[in-house]
Amino acid sequence: MDQQFLHYVVPDSPAVDARMPALHKIDLITVRLPFVKPFSTSVHTWAVKEALLLRLESGGVVGWGECVADPDPYYASETTQTVRHIFKEFLLPLLTRGQTIGELLKRWSPVRGHGMAKAMVENALLDLIARQQSRPLHELLGLPARRIQSGISLGIQDSIPALLDAVAEAMSRPYHRVKLKIMQGKDVEWVRAVREAYPKLTLMADANGDYRLEHAALLRELDAFSLTMIEQPLSYSDIVQHAALQRELATPLCLDESIHDLDDARSALALKACRVINIKQGRVGGMIESLRIAALCQHAGIDVWSGGMDETGIGRAFNLQLQTAPGFTLPGDTSETARYFNEDIVEPAVVLADDGFIALPDGAGTGVAILEDRVARYTLAREQIR
Repeated sequence: MDQQFLHYVVPDSPAVDARMPALHKIDLITVRLPFVKPFSTSVHTWAVKEALLLRLESGGVVGWGECVADPDPYYASETTQTVRHIFKEFLLPLLTRGQTIGELLKRWSPVRGHGMAKAMVENALLDLIARQQSRPLHELLGLPARRIQSGISLGIQDSIPALLDAVAEAMSRPYHRVKLKIMQGKDVEWVRAVREAYPKLTLMADANGDYRLEHAALLRELDAFSLTMIEQPLSYSDIVQHAALQRELATPLCLDESIHDLDDARSALALKACRVINIKQGRVGGMIESLRIAALCQHAGIDVWSGGMDETGIGRAFNLQLQTAPGFTLPGDTSETARYFNEDIVEPAVVLADDGFIALPDGAGTGVAILEDRVARYTLAREQIR
């Protein structure tokens, strides 16, 4: 075990010193947006995005956060209902005007887990503070502006020809990399077909925990296809068995669902369980914890990238702002808005430039304008918290 990562003092973001304003209005809003096409993983298929949004208002300025949890527990144990409960009963009572974001995160520490709930609130607060200061969020976080690499994630398809059609459609846009979802029975031959059709394509595979360590020999066959990584092949709760599997594979493993916070990342690096980490800020507790993980990985020489959760434009905007951090060296799951929604709830939409890069939206906070008339159109439920 490599001990250096366990003792590395991770630098903090300047945003921890930002102070909370008085909150005059707090709303929890559930929206449902239909996907352009259903999205399938080894676990479940989703036809709509049902998202829990947090709207904070202070002195006429509004900040927004998006919970990345689903209404079901098929991806994660947190759901929109558990987030609603944890927010109202445990996180909201600890919000105090004038305290710093860093002080708030310390006060939240007795609330074990629930990173998705914490991220929703932290994101909304950071967006609100940045908008009040007329600053882009990346600047509040102490990060310089830069263009963002793009990546596309293709769900499980019905057949290999359908998969090849999906890849061809994706390649009609200049994405910097393509991710294929795989599962038992739809893996080696499916990846082989894509690699033979696109020998130079930057390609990776994501298993969403569908395999066990006993499948090592099968997964080793993927070494033949020059993948940039295999993402989360084993259990969501595992780090140790991934370390054993990584020793058997030439292809780098990427941990995603196993990483819930900085301590999990420390353990993964110390055990050499992976060579890449996917940071989903909406799952690990928010932007600040994500920056801590990215700094640790940068110190260790480990690549990181920003994973997506099929967010609306609100969550997608946070992911773009996060990727201005220097540790984000690989293309993330940041695709064009039109791939997911015919109509989003923010402007501008995410669009790729001719070279595949994405420009940061030009504005305060996350940079996007939330279209409240569209939010109302897609709202299932709205609750004002007093």
